[in-house]
Amino acid sequence: MRYTRLGATGLEVSVVCLGCMSFGVPERGAHPWTLDEENSRPLIRRAVEAGVTFFDTANVYSDGTSEEITGRALAEFARRDEVVIATKVFGRTRPGPNGAGLSRKAILGEIDHSLRRLGTDYVDLYQIHRFDPDTPVEETMEALHDVVKAGKARYIGASSMWAWQFAKAQHTAERNGWTRFVSMQNHYNLLYREEEREMLPLCADQGVGVIPWSPLARGRLTRPWEEATARSETDVMTGTLYQPGDREIVDRVRETARRREVPPARVALAWLLAQPTVTAPIVGATRAGHVEDALAATELTLTEEEIAYLAEPYTPHAVTGVSVPLR
Repeated sequence: MRYTRLGATGLEVSVVCLGCMSFGVPERGAHPWTLDEENSRPLIRRAVEAGVTFFDTANVYSDGTSEEITGRALAEFARRDEVVIATKVFGRTRPGPNGAGLSRKAILGEIDHSLRRLGTDYVDLYQIHRFDPDTPVEETMEALHDVVKAGKARYIGASSMWAWQFAKAQHTAERNGWTRFVSMQNHYNLLYREEEREMLPLCADQGVGVIPWSPLARGRLTRPWEEATARSETDVMTGTLYQPGDREIVDRVRETARRREVPPARVALAWLLAQPTVTAPIVGATRAGHVEDALAATELTLTEEEIAYLAEPYTPHAVTGVSVPLR
């Protein structure tokens, strides 16, 4: 496993981050395709044994059970000071007032709930899952600063939003002497490259680490275009993120994979790892092979011609994923 710094910080992370949305009680939350604890643990253990040190979850994944499963597994398989645990806040965790969002009350309450579920005194990276238009950005950034100063988080990060929103939050923190975001977790892969227009140049200029979610386009880049999975048949977002014109890119990934004699997932991840702005893709796993593909992708170097060939068919997409409803 290779390691790199997260943006301009001194924090070292593995160049692959294991996304833990795949782990959780299937009967709880919005993802019935998740793995229960018994089936999640071997995947987490394999990642740890292979040198993965970066793990990402969220308070809303599987009604909090993702944090619980991830925390228990990491406590058994790794030393706390050797892993980087990231979680997120914003989404709705309970009905009624103050059950979601980025108010001071929500942030200070949710960090404690996350720490309890994870079984740790602190998280290494505490991220806002989306921008909250209903809360003053000053309130959000000061609350996050207080979380860091209380020792409950080492760094803070953000996730998908408009570039102007991210810049506004960073400026607010800098103007007030508060903690700034060190990372951006955004939607970026061969099928969705709108982030190259504004967000990625902004992150490069400001020394912000980039940790893309859905690096395999929710599995679209790993299988024939017509093939469905248990996740794709129940994931309401899949149909809104990608379009029929993306098929040519999928075909080129598969063609390159055949020529290289490797699975398509390794080619798609290798392309993302070759992008200069990317720190560590967040790779989900529901089978052992998914972990192995992620590990092997770090050793696969594509030629400049292959990188260009895979990217060439891309056409502009409608911007998606920058906001999600709280209700």
